[in-house]
Amino acid sequence: MSENKKEEMDTLVALLKRRGFIYPTALIYDGVAGFFDYGPYGAAMKENIKRVWWEQFVSSRENIYGIDGAIVLPRVMLEASGHVGGFSDPITEDTETGERFRADHLLEEAGVDTEGMSTEDMTEAIEEGEIKSPAGNPLSEARDFNLMLKTQLGSDSGPRGEAYLRPETAQSIFVNFKNILDSFSPKLPFGIAQIGKAFRNEISPRNFVFRIRELEQMEVEYFVREEEWSEHFSEWQNIMNEFASRVGIDPDKLHEVEVSEADRAHYSKRTIDFEFEYPFGQKELWGLAYRTDYDLSRHIEHSGAKLEYFDQESGERFVPHVIEPSLGIERTMLAIFLSAYSTDETGEESRVFLKLPYEIAPVKVAVFPLLKNKPQLTSKAREIFSEIKKEIPATHFDDNGNIGKRYRRQDEIGTPFCITVDFDTLEDDSVTVRHRDTGEQERVAVSDIIAKIKNS
Repeated sequence: MSENKKEEMDTLVALLKRRGFIYPTALIYDGVAGFFDYGPYGAAMKENIKRVWWEQFVSSRENIYGIDGAIVLPRVMLEASGHVGGFSDPITEDTETGERFRADHLLEEAGVDTEGMSTEDMTEAIEEGEIKSPAGNPLSEARDFNLMLKTQLGSDSGPRGEAYLRPETAQSIFVNFKNILDSFSPKLPFGIAQIGKAFRNEISPRNFVFRIRELEQMEVEYFVREEEWSEHFSEWQNIMNEFASRVGIDPDKLHEVEVSEADRAHYSKRTIDFEFEYPFGQKELWGLAYRTDYDLSRHIEHSGAKLEYFDQESGERFVPHVIEPSLGIERTMLAIFLSAYSTDETGEESRVFLKLPYEIAPVKVAVFPLLKNKPQLTSKAREIFSEIKKEIPATHFDDNGNIGKRYRRQDEIGTPFCITVDFDTLEDDSVTVRHRDTGEQERVAVSDIIAKIKNS
């Protein structure tokens, strides 16, 4: 990452911490790599993203069924899915300190293209290129490292008690396939959707919330006839682009990349990565995969359950194929923040503001009394604030500091509208409405505020 790009990233991270969006976990104990806590604004923004996703991917469609599956999964289930044996990243160690690194990351930083490389290939490339650890020490051979976080259930310390924190939300969906068939008798095509936590024991978490150990996914497994997979794949491709536009991701920084066979997951016959231009490079944001019938077939084989679809009209019984649009919330948030981060000049001062879409912004409206020490202004501002909050719950009252500082604070939070109650308000029942993106101000009657905001 260049110095300019590093400064861009550091500036954003500092703003998000200062303004109560994202904090490192256990910061008073020097933090823990790969984990983050979300402050009041970050938590509100996450909920807004999830609400928009759920509305667009689930509730607006009559053939999508939402679930909330368990986070802890038994070993036998993840053996069936292939995660116990195959969910891994290539790892290498500093032979003097024992510190571990992603082998592919070290090679890529040295200018080596690792696409399609096995761990043996990486070991050879490390030796031929005389690549060292960041400390300048020799590296061990590359090997596979399973990324799942293991736990033990109850007092049974043997294999029967082994379980894992789920590495993806998809498997919770596949094992509920029969339950949805039995409860709702859906017709193909139909989908099962879920928003939930997943855990990956990343070797080297980095780049803020981009590569982390605890993440939240928004996924749909869409069950289709094999011969129809391509048209449904294209349909979900369009839906994902629509979602990107809706949540404010810069379309000029978003790219659809066809993943080669060598780099696709073991279950995928076709995958498109939606990649975003982050300061640390163009990297994966979301994925769209054609998972074939791999998952259901594996669970049929290992569990003995009948995970087939029965077409009553044709009398046909078969295992459906699956299209999976998969979106991570944290990477989505980071792409939104990077797209929204803006600066301009207002008067003689420069300002920073987050140009967040209205439905994503954690605060929609902020209400100010012009002067905090004037009871009549404060009382009137409180009255207006209470009325607006009934219709727009994400409305905040702010009387901390002078009016300029309040504007700057709300700009950095991404608040689309600021309302100032002044002495003219006491005379004519109008207020000043300030628009975040332009900084322009206009007088609006108190009775028209809500309509003005909702129609802007």
